[in-house]
Parts: sequence; C-alpha cells; structure tokens
Amino acid sequence: MIRYTTGRCDRTMRLYGRSIGCACLAGVTAACTPGAAPDTRQADIQAVKDVEIAWAKDAALKDPSRFASYYSAADAVGLFPNSSPVTGRDDLQSAWATMMADPNFTLSFQGTRADAAKGGDLVYTVGTYSLTMSDPKNRKPVTNNGKYMTVYKKQADGTWKAVVDSINSDMPAQGTSH
Repeated sequence: MIRYTTGRCDRTMRLYGRSIGCACLAGVTAACTPGAAPDTRQADIQAVKDVEIAWAKDAALKDPSRFASYYSAADAVGLFPNSSPVTGRDDLQSAWATMMADPNFTLSFQGTRADAAKGGDLVYTVGTYSLTMSDPKNRKPVTNNGKYMTVYKKQADGTWKAVVDSINSDMPAQGTSH
C-alpha cells in the first residue's frame, strides 16, 4: 500500500475529492429538479372559449340547473349590478331561476378577450352581453347591454368552471343621469 506523507499531496487529494463530490451533488440535484412546465396558455384559452360558447348557447334553453353547471360548486361568486354577491352554485342557480322565469328573459354574451395564467389553472374572459327582462312596472321587455368579466379555474378533472362572474351594465344607475 502506498501512503502519501507530504501534507501538500493530502490537501490536493482532499480538495480533488471535495470537488468531485460537489459536482456529483450538483448533478443529482439538477437531475431531480423538474424542468419547466410546458406553456399551455393558448390551449387553456381555447378550452375556456369553447366552454363559454357552449354556456352562451345553453342560456337560450332557460334551464337554471344547466346554466349553473358552468359554475364551480362551492367557491363560485356572482357579482351582479345592484345586488349583494351571490356565492355558491346553488345560490347562483336560484338567482338565475328567478331571472329565467321571466317570460321576456333572453341572454346573449360573447367574449372579446381572454388571457391565461402561466400556472395553467386560471383563465379570464372579458366580453359584452345583452339581457332582456320584463320591466317590473309595465311588464314590457327592457334590454340591458353591458360588459362582463369571468374568471375560470381548472378543476381536478381538467374541466374549466367559472369561479367569478361579474357583469357591469351600460345603463345609468337608478337616480342618476348621463
């Protein structure tokens, strides 16, 4: 067995051994670190646009249950003019049931913009809507045009559901004039 007795050689070998050990550790760390997730934003946006087109078509059916199925079950919030926030799919379904019971009810909406988070779990859309309902005083149809913003969240099963649905009427608020 050969034994090195000079201090300089021992130090060189220890330094060399440490360098090899650090290099191996860095290699293992890099190999275990996941690579960058693929950018799915365009696919996510298209998926949500498809959901929103189907949702708009289903509005014509005047089926509150079907319409509410586009909302996330527990955490969905509806922000509608002149009302408190409506939280949860069941309460949103009830709110839409009241509106859809109106014989003059019609709703159409169309997205004009969409963007997605890099994380792949959120997409928002912005668009315009037209809502017709009966005037409470004379029961004649009144059309309300406006804009909306909806935030969608990817669910565990990969589907997209609305978690925030906010509409903003172009009509002046009651008691104001333009």
